[in-house]
Amino acid sequence: MTAPDAGLRDRLVDAGVALVAAEGAQALTLRAIARRAGVSHGAPRRYFPTHLELLSAIARRGFTDLGGRARASLDAADEGPREQVAALARTYLRFALRNPGMYELMFRHDVLESGHLGLRDTGLPLVGLLVERVGRARPDLDARRVTGTLWANLHGLAQLWRWGSLQLATGEQEFDPLLEACLTAHLGPEDRT
Repeated sequence: MTAPDAGLRDRLVDAGVALVAAEGAQALTLRAIARRAGVSHGAPRRYFPTHLELLSAIARRGFTDLGGRARASLDAADEGPREQVAALARTYLRFALRNPGMYELMFRHDVLESGHLGLRDTGLPLVGLLVERVGRARPDLDARRVTGTLWANLHGLAQLWRWGSLQLATGEQEFDPLLEACLTAHLGPEDRT
């Protein structure tokens, strides 16, 4: 019996990444991924015994991409911890709005709970970056708790913005003023000493 080809495994994940970008998370069937990769519909099962394992590998790419963008935003951000939190939050929102299919897949309950994703290796370091900066910005607060509520707020902001609900409710056409209000709610005003 021959070992599975790592190149084909990567090609299947690449096909899934391209498919989710073009058509959304709902398009990620085994047959559609196989078709896009140019292989038989049974080929993915040789590399990913379950559909959920393939979805998890695709989502892992999303977390890796978001992690790279987050680290780059920190490198480009001002020195202050609040500005770094703002840079991370802005990066998260932009990723969510520009990659809606991948974003949806990354936070699907079944994918996160599957154990195949390696969330501890991909998602938790991102949360750790935010916890560290929140802790520096507000050492008087529980940084993990503030980060959790900030993340929930950002997730809701991204989702409601995508649906057009926030624009309708607030009259805002840019998300930056809403992001600033979110940061102020969690970290206090920008000029806080």
